[in-house]
This record gives sequence, structure tokens and C-alpha cells, in this order.
Amino acid sequence: MKFADAKYRVLEFWDEFKKERSGLIGLAILVLSLLVVIFEPVILPWKEVNTKWRSIDYWQDNSASAPPAWTNWFAKLKSPVTVRLESAKKEECDLDGGVKLVTYTFNYNYNADKAPLDVIFHVTGQGDIPFKIVIERPDGVTIELVQRFEQALSGQDVRLSIDNDGRESAFSFLKNYEPPEALKRLSNKSIRTDDILFNTARAGMAENFAPLRGTYKLILQAMLLDPGNSSVHKPYVVVTGSVSGILGTDDSKRDLFSGLIAGLKWALIIGLLTSAISVLIGVIYGIISAYFGGTVDTVMQFVYMIVNSMPVLPVLIVISAIFKPSIYMLIAVMVIFFWTGSVMTVRSMALQIKEETYIEAAKALGAKKSRIIFRHMVPILIPYSFASMALSVPSAIVYESSVSLLGLGDATIVTWGQILHDAMQGAAILKGIWWWILPPGLLIAIMGMTFAFVGFSMDKILHPKLKTR
Repeated sequence: MKFADAKYRVLEFWDEFKKERSGLIGLAILVLSLLVVIFEPVILPWKEVNTKWRSIDYWQDNSASAPPAWTNWFAKLKSPVTVRLESAKKEECDLDGGVKLVTYTFNYNYNADKAPLDVIFHVTGQGDIPFKIVIERPDGVTIELVQRFEQALSGQDVRLSIDNDGRESAFSFLKNYEPPEALKRLSNKSIRTDDILFNTARAGMAENFAPLRGTYKLILQAMLLDPGNSSVHKPYVVVTGSVSGILGTDDSKRDLFSGLIAGLKWALIIGLLTSAISVLIGVIYGIISAYFGGTVDTVMQFVYMIVNSMPVLPVLIVISAIFKPSIYMLIAVMVIFFWTGSVMTVRSMALQIKEETYIEAAKALGAKKSRIIFRHMVPILIPYSFASMALSVPSAIVYESSVSLLGLGDATIVTWGQILHDAMQGAAILKGIWWWILPPGLLIAIMGMTFAFVGFSMDKILHPKLKTR
């Protein structure tokens, strides 16, 4: 086919496709999905989600089962949002004995009605380094919270938590305002460290929280005892709030928005790869069956009926339970069963095409059967298979999600089905963690609807008998 002819056919198809509104909606969602996959590294809030989805340490600074940040719009009392502070003012000071003091100051604007759950400092260190954490409140009060001496550091990440490491200093600050009889009624476990630090200093502050809004200075000091062999770099602070991110977190503190974005590419790979391979096999199978006819057609149709009658999901479950689940193994198994979807339609069309004059002329000129099939019949029928390809994508996505929902998916990647499986294991419905269930379920439905819209529209255009115009 010449380029001019191909261009004319594509433009002709597009003119027809533009008349199908549902097809345009599906195409728009598909293009948007592809753009999200392309720009995934930019969009992802947590850049290493693909490799560290099941790493406990990677998510440890988040709050567990935190609702999305936008739920604050509907709440009477505003909760603090989890934020990561990376911009700090750095100061260096030389002390006696060749010791250097490095100070990082982070500004945190607090304007919520509830206190943060924790404030966590991170810094990468080298050598023997004493660390100190100081907080300067908006009312001018400065509190020294944490002092820790880290030895023999060799590039490790040092994690300092105010809630755990600064509890004693916070209660010492509380004693300045609470009478002894009130302190006797309290235990160290009855009030959190952050409830003291972000509270207005007054009598009764331990029993009633009154937020002290304003800019807090979170100060990290590192003393380099041997500046030539010790250093600190990459400091940042995580203020853990009660709400987090666009879609919240699960009970393992994982950011669900990052998980859903990371799972999108696998949904497209599973759907498109499975449908493309299976439809291609089905088209060639149907053409060969129709062209040869007779005994060959009978045997091939018998094989088709056997495969077509076998239930896909139980076989997928059994294979995944016996063998180590792999996403490509699942795709291969689905291809083995999905190729039957387009066989009968292609076979009926191929039976008509093989009686055409140009096919008879090719036979008379001595053309090989393989040439007739792949040069004259396949190019004509391939466009008609695009609709079948689009319509089979939702099935592949749903089958993979079903297997993953049962805990038999590929644990090395992030898929929407695995997120739903974790939600089921974590009793998300009973706990009311709706943001753990609805988004992945809706995305599976939307992705299926997208390809269904495209497939139905292509069906109307490519199959003349279905045209309504």
C-alpha cells in the first residue's frame, strides 16, 4: 500500500470516527492516560514508588490510613497536611578546638486546628556527629528537644523524631505552665509531644488544645568534631499530618495516588499487549481456517471450540497458585485463551474474501498459499480486528485485577488489583477507609469503559453492516 493510499484511508476513518461522541470520549481518556505514563517521573510525588512500594522504611514518615488532603474542605476542624520541607537556611560557625557547628533552619507555617502527628528530621552524615533539634515557636519560646550523638556514620540517613525523641523535653516545657496537681493526673502517654509544642502556652494546655498558629522555626544543629573527616548533607524535615496527599494513605502509610499512577502503565501494558497478540493470532488463525477449508477447517474449529469453552479465570488462578506469579506469565496465559475472540468473525469474512476475483487470479498466476494469505487477505482483515482488539483490553485488565485481588498477582510491580487486595486484607471497608477502595475500583472501570467506547465506535465504522449512517 502506498503512503498516499494509507493517508487517505486514515483520514477517511478519522472523519467517520469524529462523528462518534463516545469514541472521542474514550480516545481523550486514552490519550490522557498515555500522557500520564510518559510524564510519570514528573507527576509522581514519591519517585521510587515502583521499586519501594512494599518497603516499610520508605513510607515510615507518613501517617497510616490518612484521608486525602482535600477532605479538609469539608471538615469543621482543619487537620494539618503532611508536608516535606527541603528548603533550609544553612549557617556554619567555627568553635574552639577546630570544631564546626552547622545549623539548618526550616520554616513551617502552621495554620490548622489540630496538632501534627510528628515532626521528623532527616540528614545524611559522615563521621562522629552530635545532633541537636531546637524548635522556635511563634510566641518566641525556644525549646531544645533532642540531643543525640551518632558515631561511625558512613553516609547513612539519620532519622530524628520529635514525638519519640523529644518527649521528655516537651513535658519539661509543660511543667512551666501546669500546676503540680494537674501534672499528677497526666501520664506521658496521655498527651502527645506535638500536642504540647503546637499548643498555646497557658494553664490547662494539657487538657485542652488551643492551636498556636504561625511560623515555627525547626532547627537542626550538627557539630562536626573533625571537619576534615565528617560532614552532613541532604537535610529535610517531614511534618506528618492527619491528612495526606491527593488520595490519602493506606494502613501501611503508602501514598495511594503514587500507587495508582504507577499502576496505570501496567494496566495499559497488560491490556494492550494481551489484546494485540491475541487478536493477531486470532486473525491469522481464522484466515487459515477459512482459506484451506475441509479437514483443516474442521480440525481448527474443533481446537477453537475446546479453547473457547474453557473458563479463563479458574485456569489463571490455578496457574498463579502453582507457579511463581509473573505479569508476563499472566499475559501469556491470557493470550492462550483470548485469541478465540476474533476467530469466528474473521473466518466468516475470510470465506467471502477468498471467493473474490483477485484471489482467484492470484491462484491462477501460481501465487503461493502463504503469499495469498499474508499479502492479500491479512492486510484487508487487520483493520477490522482493531475493534476486537480495543474490546478485549477491558477483559485483560479485569482478569489481572481479579487474580491480584486474590493475592496471586506479581508482587514485584504495583497494580490496581494489588491495591484492592491490600485493602481487602486490611479490612478497609470495615474501617471506613473508602479512599483505599474507590479510586482503584473506579480506575479499573474507567479504563474498561475507555476501550469499550473506542471499540464500539470502531466497530460501527469498520464493519459496514453495523453502520447507522
